[in-house]
Amino acid sequence: MDDYRKSTEEQIIESYKRDEEMMILVFAQWCVNNKLDPHALYLQAYPQQEGNAALSHALSLTVPIEEAGFISDDTVLGVLSLYSNDDLAYVVSEAIAGRKPRQDL
Repeated sequence: MDDYRKSTEEQIIESYKRDEEMMILVFAQWCVNNKLDPHALYLQAYPQQEGNAALSHALSLTVPIEEAGFISDDTVLGVLSLYSNDDLAYVVSEAIAGRKPRQDL
């Protein structure tokens, strides 16, 4: 029974890690899509975490704006909130508020 419980716990942890990686990738791609520097935004939220390996990995997986699918502001904020990433969500909200209105709408 202990082996089963341990295996289940390991699966839950791995699932959470994969989901957390997806959250970071959504944030990174949203930044690319909006011509924002994900490292700079991340450091505003977490100045003590310079050189975050997970963010660097996520950036290696992003695609150019022309190839990317649309990620809405609400989507990135929702994903960050889902993982209680409130500090980063606040910084993203400030970036959204400070953005120039789009002329192509």
